[in-house]
Amino acid sequence: MARRNGRWLFRLCAAGLGLFGALPLAVVLWAWVLPVPGTLLMVQRTVEGEGWRHEWISIDEVPFTLFAAIVAGEDNNYCFHQGVDWTALAKAVKEVERGKRDQARGASTLSMQVAKNLLLWPGRDVIRKGLELTYVNWIEALWSKRRILEVYVNIVEWGPGIYGVEAASRSLFGVPAAKMTERQAALLAAVLPNPREWNAGNPGPYVKQRASELQQRARDLVAAGYLDCMKPGK
Repeated sequence: MARRNGRWLFRLCAAGLGLFGALPLAVVLWAWVLPVPGTLLMVQRTVEGEGWRHEWISIDEVPFTLFAAIVAGEDNNYCFHQGVDWTALAKAVKEVERGKRDQARGASTLSMQVAKNLLLWPGRDVIRKGLELTYVNWIEALWSKRRILEVYVNIVEWGPGIYGVEAASRSLFGVPAAKMTERQAALLAAVLPNPREWNAGNPGPYVKQRASELQQRARDLVAAGYLDCMKPGK
């Protein structure tokens, strides 16, 4: 019995080492132009019966207005932090301590969301959060800001069974992502806090209002040079 338990322990350790050895390699390989074929969340949702609509496109096919709207809604300091917005994180901790957990979402930067969605399993446990903070440092060290957002818009969930901007644009608006309007881009950004409940293709009053606010905030960010890190060569 002890021998059998020892074998299982060895296999478990080997699997763990293999996983954590493969993840740094994946971060290196995906630092440039390789498309990401899928994520654990996509696999989970597919097993649950939601399907898998996903098509990778290059950053040059994504309207800049979408990047601007996403930054405006999700991570205003995206071009200036190194993966973790410590000021926002400290504020979020205080909000959680006050019982306002829903208001803590802004502490998760776009870089952290990529680390979480790309390399980790769905959930909110302490172990996963610790790994997320580790992997985001690797990503920020090896990837450009343009690459991080390119991966983000290609793997993020935009509705049940819908992953990435190309699938979202075709499913919700009936056009390829390259032909999205500024308004459609703002609507996609507006539903990101809750893409499984809100529909960019059939928005309610709140989503419409939020999209209008993001359109203006996105224009302001661009005008102020807050998105210069997204220019080619950066």
